[in-house]
Amino acid sequence: MTMSPRTRSLPAGLLALAVGAFGIGLTEFVIMGLLPQVAADFAVTEPVAGWLISGYALSVAVGGVALTAAVTRLPRKQVLLGLMVLFIVGNLLSAVADGYGVMLAGRIVAALCHGAFFGIGAVVAAGLVAPARRAGAIALMFAGLTTANVLGVPFGTFLGQHFGWRSTFWAITGIGVLALIGLALLIPGRTAGDTAPAGGLRGELHSFTHPQVWLSLVVTILGFGGMFGAFTYIAYTLTEVSGFATGTVPWLLVLFGVGLFAGNLLGGRAADRSLDHTLVTVLAALSVVLTGFALTAGSRPLTIASLLLMGGFGFATVPPLQMRIMRYAHRAPTLASGANIAAFNVGNALGAWVGGLTISAGLGYTAPIWAGAAVTLAGLGVLLAALRLARRRPDQPATEPDLVAATG
Repeated sequence: MTMSPRTRSLPAGLLALAVGAFGIGLTEFVIMGLLPQVAADFAVTEPVAGWLISGYALSVAVGGVALTAAVTRLPRKQVLLGLMVLFIVGNLLSAVADGYGVMLAGRIVAALCHGAFFGIGAVVAAGLVAPARRAGAIALMFAGLTTANVLGVPFGTFLGQHFGWRSTFWAITGIGVLALIGLALLIPGRTAGDTAPAGGLRGELHSFTHPQVWLSLVVTILGFGGMFGAFTYIAYTLTEVSGFATGTVPWLLVLFGVGLFAGNLLGGRAADRSLDHTLVTVLAALSVVLTGFALTAGSRPLTIASLLLMGGFGFATVPPLQMRIMRYAHRAPTLASGANIAAFNVGNALGAWVGGLTISAGLGYTAPIWAGAAVTLAGLGVLLAALRLARRRPDQPATEPDLVAATG
């Protein structure tokens, strides 16, 4: 049977990657809605229970680089399967935890696979499609993460509230098993670009000698960190500034998640047409949206519009940011891709820290949004400097035929 070009460009393996991304996104974010129950069950204070979130984020940042570096010589399909087993074990530990220490250990184990899965999965996703569809393929994988925000987190919180928080982690464990089966059946035995880079880990590390790789990491930290800094304290903004009732906040966050989902897919499509132009446009638009949000947070209709646009432009940066670092590390992209996932989490921490400083300084609950706009604008400035450097330097990114050769 002859398949259309569009069908051939969307292999079933992308669905398996998206299911894995959905489970990982659910694990990361659903704990926020269940934290009071978990704290009460283990008889710990809320700040101590908060380590289930911050410990996870720290583990993601470490695992995204260290674990990826440890598996650079192994076939990527086998690595993805191993990472999903790690994910299942971590969530199973959380589901059966008889104490806070076991719960925290389960969170750390599950988080170790996060950065490596998205870093290696992005390379695999790009290798499953035609060169002109790579960013779109990465966006489809990350669609699982955005879907976890839109649908998974509200459902997981509902499940935990009605059947106990352990039921949520049992459900996530089941999703991990489903993703494992999908990866085993739908990802080709050897994916494009599965040949280990020359020199193994040394070859992967050599990619970091390119200044554009480091500049890309900085753009990721600042560009994405600005949006996350504004989002971290969004509940306070919605209730204390915009005047929404506390009960409406979850539904408003669903709207924000819809923006994430749409922005991710549209950002991937746009990046396939023009990567640099998309990044410049999206970061500039995000800065404008955050500034407008800070100015109009007292208006409920404008706040609703700002939430949707902030989610859309915020996550529209993800596929092009991931593609940019892979473009400059094209001969050995696995470790650089994992490092960029870690950079997203560093950006999350940076944005939350800067936003917290503004609140502690007594600047009000719109101050984190102003700070987010400034951080994003700084990311745009670094990107523009990187583009000027790329035009002056002779060591430009690979041409299309080179990229095809590098990814098989």
